[in-house]
Amino acid sequence: MAESELDNPFWSSLQTRHRAIALRAGDAARYPAQFAPFVGVANADVDAGDALARLVGQEESLLLLGVAPRVSKGWTLEAFQPLAQMIRTVPMPVADGPPIIELSEAHRADVLALTALVYPHYFRERTMELGRYFGIYMPDQRGDVRLAAMIGERLGTDSYTEMSAICTHPDFSGRGYARRLTAYLANDTLANGRTPFLHVSHENVRALQLYERMGYTLRRDIGFWALHRAA
Repeated sequence: MAESELDNPFWSSLQTRHRAIALRAGDAARYPAQFAPFVGVANADVDAGDALARLVGQEESLLLLGVAPRVSKGWTLEAFQPLAQMIRTVPMPVADGPPIIELSEAHRADVLALTALVYPHYFRERTMELGRYFGIYMPDQRGDVRLAAMIGERLGTDSYTEMSAICTHPDFSGRGYARRLTAYLANDTLANGRTPFLHVSHENVRALQLYERMGYTLRRDIGFWALHRAA
């Protein structure tokens, strides 16, 4: 995956890493709804009315990142504030802390509960199948062991891997778990010959500053849209 392909990450991932699950129609591809609400197009000249009509259901909305198609009657393209696309090219220190475990099907209910609470918009029933996920379990104030924080892999190919679903349960915030998980997975990604990257809203100042302190650098601001199909 050449670095320029990070400019169109949904499309790039659907052509490579997630090719086996991609739903395609001409110069457009999407993730099945149970995996992610994402769609990609090969370039900005793709006509949504032609290439996407077979992929997007009536009154359905999907998200685009980096490249948006031309839209015609029956479609609406809603622009959001661009996201910060950040990368890390060298390893970083991993702070001491509780054990990090790889999450599996046995942890799916805990993952869905945590993401529904603090990361609700993009995580779906089968998102965990897009890559590896890791977490930290800790006892809460009542002594019940809970998923306190997590991170996972989402977009990418053999050269790049996106760090995603980086979140902490509010009861465990301020303990450095997100930082520990992010460093752990970024280092593992680099050790396996891939470059970690991530996306974060400029409005999420706390997260943006955390990644900057960890040595992530801004590659570019990347366009972010919702594509709506009318009934």
